[in-house]
Amino acid sequence: MTTEEFAEESAEEFHLPESRAANERLHAVIPGGAHTYAKGDDQYPEGLAPVISHGRGAHVWDVDGNRYIEYGSGLRSVSLGHAHPRVLEAVRRELDRGSNFVRPSIVEAEAAERFLDTVPTAEMVKFAKNGSDVTTAAVRLARAVTGRPRVAICADHPFFSVDDWFIGTTPMSAGVPAATTELTVAFPYGDLAATEELLTRYRGEVACLILEPAGHTEPPPGYLAGLRELADRHGCVLVFDEMITGFRWSEAGAQGLYGVVPDLSAFGKALGNGFAVSALAGRRDLMERGGLRHSDDRVFLLSTTHGAETHSLAAAMAVQTTYVEEGTTARLHALGERLATGVREAAAGMGVGDHVLVRGRASNLVFATLDENRQPSQQYRTLFLRRLLAGGVLAPSFVVSSALDDTDIDRTIEVVAQACAVYRKALDAADPTPWMAGRPVKPVFRRLA
Repeated sequence: MTTEEFAEESAEEFHLPESRAANERLHAVIPGGAHTYAKGDDQYPEGLAPVISHGRGAHVWDVDGNRYIEYGSGLRSVSLGHAHPRVLEAVRRELDRGSNFVRPSIVEAEAAERFLDTVPTAEMVKFAKNGSDVTTAAVRLARAVTGRPRVAICADHPFFSVDDWFIGTTPMSAGVPAATTELTVAFPYGDLAATEELLTRYRGEVACLILEPAGHTEPPPGYLAGLRELADRHGCVLVFDEMITGFRWSEAGAQGLYGVVPDLSAFGKALGNGFAVSALAGRRDLMERGGLRHSDDRVFLLSTTHGAETHSLAAAMAVQTTYVEEGTTARLHALGERLATGVREAAAGMGVGDHVLVRGRASNLVFATLDENRQPSQQYRTLFLRRLLAGGVLAPSFVVSSALDDTDIDRTIEVVAQACAVYRKALDAADPTPWMAGRPVKPVFRRLA
């Protein structure tokens, strides 16, 4: 049997009856069938959206009993692998001591001190539960200290917050007043001249520039330093969203790697290895405006009932210790480099090297699926995902965790080669429909369901 025939036959035989039934249960009681739109079954081929039973290391098992090599774990949050022993040990130790009290726990001081040791470019930190909490807190704080209404977001960053100041700019803006959306303006990544033009056009109105400091490409030389200078000259707050870059670029995030210090920064995802914890960090004079030791108007910065649960803070401390002591960031880069090289070689070997592309920093790889005209295609993404799933690879991206090993990477490359063989056949036919077996996967941000 040829590689093409094996890939096609295995995909045709693959089905998930228990997961399909579980998805129906989820939709019956949860809007969208998931608690994050990016986890929705519309993001996967029709009938092939696994519902997870459990995970360990770099592997997860679905309710049908299938095991997968998993990438992008927990939307990039589980960077050490599932059920990491050092993290679980720290969490269990705190659970027996209570998780939430009427006054701060000493763990809060310990966690804050550990964070500031890890991210020395920050002077104070406040913890919360998710990324939207802390990015929105940064925006509110910037507006308060500058007295300005507008927020300037990087147009090339796909997501900042579930709150109105950002969601109003997306196709899913239903329920957001137009007056709120009008206060958010956008600037392009990497273009200092365009950003300066924006700040000049809205002179004295922009409270902050907020962006992910790095993404699928490295920042152009001098770009982040140039933004720092623009923010200072125009009197606005520079905010780095380090949800993804935090820990994956360096233990101290992109700011630690590139040496440009923002006024405020937001961390999350990898910080808790799946446990719910995020952090707003920054300059003392700004952060203190959300505190008690100043004479200005008070800012309602962050006040969360569960933001300082002891077990989540213990998880964060264990994650930071593991990264530093085990060189986790370097391992993520090494694994990603090996995977990227193998996927590119497999795609080229099957004649689709110009159509299945791997992009991004090695520790944060994504893939693009292009059609016969080399345009991004949800149809070809559907075909590709079907073949990966059939081969036991759950990969909405190729974002690695440190729990992967060489065997996992080798198997992934083998499955990618099988998928690319079918991809080539679809390209030759100029029609991927026969290999999709249903509707295409859909973008998260769209106006209609």
